[in-house]
Amino acid sequence: MAICVCTGASMLCSFGAAPSTLNVTSNTKVLVPAPLATINDHSAMANIPPFGVCSSLANPTVASATAAALGVLTPMPCVPNTPALWTPGSAKVLIGGFPVLSNMSKLTCVYGGMISIVSPGQTKVMV
Repeated sequence: MAICVCTGASMLCSFGAAPSTLNVTSNTKVLVPAPLATINDHSAMANIPPFGVCSSLANPTVASATAAALGVLTPMPCVPNTPALWTPGSAKVLIGGFPVLSNMSKLTCVYGGMISIVSPGQTKVMV
């Protein structure tokens, strides 16, 4: 069962050390109880705050710190890099021409992390 995601949703990154909270900026008119997210809410820092520290060797700062530590994995501060849209969005519900984000949607970070929704921020509206 897919549930619509709104501001305040909890997210995890497969290479991050801590959860983060989604900030919706693509929609300010449809509130259930907070603004509903669309697949367009993917911008790093604006929509996707950091996940603590990153442990992906594809992240240049992690690779550099790990090399300096003679190959010992050295996590560094997370700075999400998410240029692509969330997938999949709702096939039934659009806001401003963009599919609504569901708890089944995923977002890929350029550094290889897979960002997923842990808690959608509400529990009533299904897509």
